[in-house]
Amino acid sequence: MVVYVLLFNARTENEGIHTLKVDDHDVVLMFENEDDATRFGLMLEAQDFPEATVEAIDQAEIEEFCQDAGYDCKLVPEGALAVPPDRSVEATDWNPDAPPEPQPTAEKEAANTLSQQELDRLRQQFEKLL
Repeated sequence: MVVYVLLFNARTENEGIHTLKVDDHDVVLMFENEDDATRFGLMLEAQDFPEATVEAIDQAEIEEFCQDAGYDCKLVPEGALAVPPDRSVEATDWNPDAPPEPQPTAEKEAANTLSQQELDRLRQQFEKLL
């Protein structure tokens, strides 16, 4: 199943994923619906967060990422109104202005090419903006 998550500096060498701090755990929200994820991202921007990109990712892939990173994840059902907390953490684990880490040449070439599926998804997102 495809879910939607919020990324900062998407598709760059300094990419970050949005998490919520719940008790002592970082939680990644996985939205069933792209519009719900976009709405949540806009609410974050209203709280002075950097602009977030809604990214479609296979649910099993993001769950594996969360497990490897020590994060929890939570599925937000379609139509559920997820609202960011009133306050955010003072310091983040991710620095949007940090210099990118160097990548090996093969990785750079792979990062610079988009699959047809990714291009179609981006085209759909741009068409929705019009």
